[in-house]
Amino acid sequence: MSWIVYVLIVPLVFLGMLVNSLGVISLYRFKDVYMRMHGATKCSTLGTLFCAAAVIVYCAARIAAGGELRFAVLIIHIVMALFGLLIGNSTSAHVLSRAAYRSGIKPRFAVVDEFGDFCKKELEEEAAELAQEEERE
Repeated sequence: MSWIVYVLIVPLVFLGMLVNSLGVISLYRFKDVYMRMHGATKCSTLGTLFCAAAVIVYCAARIAAGGELRFAVLIIHIVMALFGLLIGNSTSAHVLSRAAYRSGIKPRFAVVDEFGDFCKKELEEEAAELAQEEERE
């Protein structure tokens, strides 16, 4: 393999490790559960994208050098895993923050709380539905 490939791969790997490390640091340094979740999910997503890009560059170089198709399959698997990561990280952060808010953990440094009114209405609707179900039984 050419040295040019390593010039592309090494910075991508180090950048991925650096961004993932910043995500770990954000878990200790941020003051609020919402800030911690934001830092951890954003950094882990971006850091993993950089590491996956390094693997894709390596696989593309191996395919170009020798024509080994097993590396093409690896690229397909990495792209599918990245789609899962992009969808899963954002969805899990949303679900965890919603559960934290509904369990009573309020954002400490928030200036405006627009979700509070929505959450109150949602809880009232759920309580009304439960009351209707109890009346039916």
